[in-house]
Amino acid sequence: MRYLLMMHVPPGDGTYEHLHWEPADWAAHRAYHERFNRELADAGELVGIQALTAPNEGKVVRAGAGGVPITDGIFPEAKEYLAGFWIVDVDSPERAYALAARASAAPGPGGAPLDMPIEVRQVMAGPPDA
Repeated sequence: MRYLLMMHVPPGDGTYEHLHWEPADWAAHRAYHERFNRELADAGELVGIQALTAPNEGKVVRAGAGGVPITDGIFPEAKEYLAGFWIVDVDSPERAYALAARASAAPGPGGAPLDMPIEVRQVMAGPPDA
């Protein structure tokens, strides 16, 4: 079963500038994720992973008249935003939850676990049952 693990972080000002971490804290955070990602790959569970730019660079797009794209800007009122995601292929939802908990515990300033919310959703293999 494939699952999407989505990392959500507090919005701050819509950029990554509000994350005023010491270089050593950033290095520890990156090293944690690199180890985690390598372990997923080595276990054959990693399908894909992507980090996303800050939300001030994103747009919501809807089709207007004649299919012309209509864009809307950033939403600073959002409680949190999607910073990145993993797609994993695991045997059970419980394994996906365990991986999400590990991703959530990535270290932040001073090495304390961030306990970031990680949304877990199964990737559909076909249309939902009617």
